[in-house]
Amino acid sequence: MAVLRAVPWRYDLPASLVVFLVALPLCVGVAVASGVPAELGLVTGIVGGLLVGALPGSSLQVSGPAAGLTVLVHEAVQEYGAGALGVLVLLTGLLQLAMGALRLGRWFRAMSASVVHGMLAGIGLTLLLGQLYALADRRAPGTGPEKIAGLPALLRDAVTGAADRGALALGVATLLVLVAWKYLPPRLARAVPGPLAAVGLAAAVTALFDLPVARVEVAGLLDVVQLPDHAALGALATTAGAGTVLAFTLIASAETLFSAAAVDRMHHGPRTDYDRELTAQGIGNALCGLLGALPMTAVIVRSATNVQAGARTKASRVLHGGWLLLFTALLPGVLGLVPLTALAAVLVHAGAKLVPVRRIAALCREHRGEAAVLAVTAVSIIATDLFEGVLIGIGLAVAKSAWQTSHLQIGVEERPAAPGAEEAPLRVAPLRVRLSGNATFLRLPRLLDTLERLPADRPVELDWSGLRHLDHACTVALTTWAAQHRARSTAPLAVDPPLPTVV
Repeated sequence: MAVLRAVPWRYDLPASLVVFLVALPLCVGVAVASGVPAELGLVTGIVGGLLVGALPGSSLQVSGPAAGLTVLVHEAVQEYGAGALGVLVLLTGLLQLAMGALRLGRWFRAMSASVVHGMLAGIGLTLLLGQLYALADRRAPGTGPEKIAGLPALLRDAVTGAADRGALALGVATLLVLVAWKYLPPRLARAVPGPLAAVGLAAAVTALFDLPVARVEVAGLLDVVQLPDHAALGALATTAGAGTVLAFTLIASAETLFSAAAVDRMHHGPRTDYDRELTAQGIGNALCGLLGALPMTAVIVRSATNVQAGARTKASRVLHGGWLLLFTALLPGVLGLVPLTALAAVLVHAGAKLVPVRRIAALCREHRGEAAVLAVTAVSIIATDLFEGVLIGIGLAVAKSAWQTSHLQIGVEERPAAPGAEEAPLRVAPLRVRLSGNATFLRLPRLLDTLERLPADRPVELDWSGLRHLDHACTVALTTWAAQHRARSTAPLAVDPPLPTVV
């Protein structure tokens, strides 16, 4: 009772209603776009609210099915069947639990920001491209390049009327409502979330005029919930299946923890415990897997809405899960009024918002290397798949960082000859070679080219005291060059400080 009295109900109760109204169309839309019954998206939203919302970790971010995993879930359902989804999500949850127990949550903060934004851009563009076809009640091609190649034909059909005009008009109108909603008076725009208003208007128009468009197919929660299919374990016991589970785990965990970092910057309350939040997500995904539902992540759209609506404690996100449960239990038939093209418009809008246009423009002006990493990651995701695209982006980011941190300055200058020197070699002005920075194998070709061009008949002084780092490859190369130079040169070679012994 003391805990209940401590909850600031005048803040958390209204915030929970706002988050519920935002989450409802997104849960349904993500499920439909993933190729599974709409109710499974609601099941994930309910678990994310009632269970994960009550667990420690983050206080204000809200969990549920995310648009960022839509593409990967759809591909997995197509490849392994709907019965395998529960097994995939269950294994994802168990891996997250293990990662939380090993305190690996904090390491996700080491991910390159450009790779993260490239991942979001690739996901957003893939989602947008696929749902453009759904706007016209058409089936999208299977791969990203095929979706792009099919756009001219889709546009031609839309212009000539070969596409379903009713579905297309309704979808475009829904999209226009979503885009224009933020320009309405602030009081109205905050009172009714844009996605709910757009989908509600589309459903009302569809029902009023009895439009012949495809609608959401409705069944009860108990009818769609199913235990994991044990036979699917055989299909997943392959390299591709293990890669899919790993992709689910990494992307769901990364999206959750990056969302936590963003939400922490929006409020002044308790900070996120990353390891506990990862554990909470693992528990939620394990339960979702047992119920055969969609995988969950913390969702930045709902989380930001929760903060902006004035939530103070985790009670708001728990209550939002309760509202989803009550709606699904008491008013399931309302979902049957929602046209699929309206949900496609919601996801087109959500996909477009995932593309960080302003950040891309800023990076192109100030950090072109980071912009290249972002672009390559996004294009790779569209051209291949989410997992491979992210790996390509990470590899490029690591290579870029290694190249930038291995700066090596090589200076060659002529020193005056020693005064009064009698021996012929010392009457020639010596060459002084100064090395500073970081000598790594990435700079080895340039280093050796410079050293091998030095004349054999002049004294050489090699000063590498300015190096902050000398890796093994460069140590071996310098030692070998020094031995060869002494063997073929008639002039002395001084190395300061002496090179370490090569093992």
